[in-house]
Amino acid sequence: MPSVFDHCHDLLVVGGGPAGYFAALAAAEKGVSSIIILEATSSPLNKVLISGGGRCNITHECFDNRELSENYPRGQQSLLGAFYRFSVSDTLSWFSDKGLEIVSESDGRMFPISNKSSSVVDCLKSSAKATGVVVRKKSVVNHLQKLSNNNFIVTCRNGSSYVSQKVLLATGAHPSGRLLAKSFGHNITPPVPSLFSLDLEGTWLTECSGIPMDNIHLSMNINGQQFKESGRVILTHWGISGPAVLRLTAFAACALKSASYRSRLRVNWLSNFDANYIKKTLNQFRYQSASKTLLQSRPFTTLPKRVWRGLLLQIRANTSLRWADLPVRLELDLFNALTASEYEISGRGPFGEEFVTAGGIPLAEVDARRLESRFCPGLYFAGELLNVDGVTGGFNFQHCWTSGWLAGTAIAE
Repeated sequence: MPSVFDHCHDLLVVGGGPAGYFAALAAAEKGVSSIIILEATSSPLNKVLISGGGRCNITHECFDNRELSENYPRGQQSLLGAFYRFSVSDTLSWFSDKGLEIVSESDGRMFPISNKSSSVVDCLKSSAKATGVVVRKKSVVNHLQKLSNNNFIVTCRNGSSYVSQKVLLATGAHPSGRLLAKSFGHNITPPVPSLFSLDLEGTWLTECSGIPMDNIHLSMNINGQQFKESGRVILTHWGISGPAVLRLTAFAACALKSASYRSRLRVNWLSNFDANYIKKTLNQFRYQSASKTLLQSRPFTTLPKRVWRGLLLQIRANTSLRWADLPVRLELDLFNALTASEYEISGRGPFGEEFVTAGGIPLAEVDARRLESRFCPGLYFAGELLNVDGVTGGFNFQHCWTSGWLAGTAIAE
């Protein structure tokens, strides 16, 4: 069992996830020779392995750093400078140099060409082996102390102890890293879930489970804060999910938490049409489909039949009513339902899709260029432990690569 007297290492990385691995590799590639990763579980990089449905969405095809930073609800301003130092292009080059080719999909998400997350895991593990980075599994760190000579002593639950000149915490959303940071005087922004679907109270939407829809505009007003998003949604048996919902909830994560996940969701089902065009089309249907019923004839074929039926039920319209007999009042109700339906949010979706949390160490307490603690020189941070989180689509992994590289490079310097 390793002893405190065995050796003084150059770097100890607490956490064997993507940020921890990348920081260790960045430091090793720049000359740091004695590096140990302490991973609490028996499966380092497990989050990488299960991400993206087993495909691993490595990053996003976004080469404009300012545009890239806008995909982070928390940390946007600080990340702009970080991405100029290690961008998406740098990520692609790094993996390509290791023999891992990455391809993009039509929505900008980028995956290994093998379409298997195991390829990313194998690449990181083989790189660690090639550079001499040692990984110790089942090493739960329960104590971290700075010695009088400015070295650190790290003690694990299994009795192992290590001394190191530098320590990097990359424990993700696990509370252990937050406790260690607090012991050095750091504050912690309370973690809250990000990237989740929405549970909507008793609506017809539950009867449309599995239907995907594009160009849907969503908005919420929570205690005076306005949140908006447009894009693809997926109707579910509990409410609504999909990329637009995940992005909306990422930006509204803290506000939704403060409101106990109770609010109202406004939906424009026809956001790609002008309001005047919608009104004109509804009016024209009185004549074009005069003898047909409301249910038989849809003015907007972009709306699936089940969704159209649900909207009719929402305004309590008789689905057997002929278009010619549609009252003016119902026509107005139908327009409002199409463009500004409102649904009660009763909570987060049931399956806990969120792999990401908002919260962590405030960026004001960390040197933005080096990711070194402002309270304790020699202590560094990377990844989700920082109060940084991105929307779905590879952005959170990109932050892992960027923050890991910045910290590892600073440690080598």
